[in-house]
Amino acid sequence: MTLKNSFIFALFTFFTFTNFTTPNWGPTGHRTVGEIAANHLTKKANKEINKILNGHSIAWVSTYADEIKSDRNYRRFYSWHYINFPVNGKYETSKKNPKGDLVTGIHTCIEVLKDENSTKQDKNFYLKMLIHLIGDLHQPLHVGHKEDKGGNTIQVQWFGKGTNLHHVWDIDMIEKWNMSYTELACNIDILSKEQVKKYQKGNLMDWVYESKNLAEEVYRTVKPGEKLSYRYSYLHFSTVTEQLEKGGVRLAKILNEIYK
Repeated sequence: MTLKNSFIFALFTFFTFTNFTTPNWGPTGHRTVGEIAANHLTKKANKEINKILNGHSIAWVSTYADEIKSDRNYRRFYSWHYINFPVNGKYETSKKNPKGDLVTGIHTCIEVLKDENSTKQDKNFYLKMLIHLIGDLHQPLHVGHKEDKGGNTIQVQWFGKGTNLHHVWDIDMIEKWNMSYTELACNIDILSKEQVKKYQKGNLMDWVYESKNLAEEVYRTVKPGEKLSYRYSYLHFSTVTEQLEKGGVRLAKILNEIYK
């Protein structure tokens, strides 16, 4: 096999076996959540996290859980990125994914990080997972419909190019602004202490149901095949930024409670 053919084969393998439809914010979204969280950490939490991450920032490691998806050794964590339960149902009484889901994944991460007997290696891994999963939770289609894979099978157009509803909310609306995650984090509305407390109010399940309700609103915003552009972004980008902000301050709340 020639070098050129080897390269083509490698590309084919990558695009064939890498799953691009798994629900998650794009890199910019995740890093924005991480950057916002870092700005709301206590000094003690920041110090402990810095040790565990070996000096890497929360934003830097926020995409780790997506980066390992193509590694078969981490396949068991695949289902942690999302959660599905009936529209009018309750998570607590619904049939659970035996491989785990977003809720069980977050709880597992917190348990490992709170366990004094956990190794630094485990703490490093599960901290990076937790950072990512809290970001995932605030992309509403993570708690979307199972039958359409969180909007991945709902085909639409974005500025004349084919995409899907999930991708629009993951990446398209964010990337249309052509801003880095630091620029985006800096330009989201500054929150007062009262607003931060409001966003941080409640627990994990409260936030799950909040995202579930928002997901239903997202589904009502489009029809399959619809052409989306400036108007759609104008109407819904503020929701995207609000979710990024909520994800950031809520991640900070969880980390501050772990390292209090």
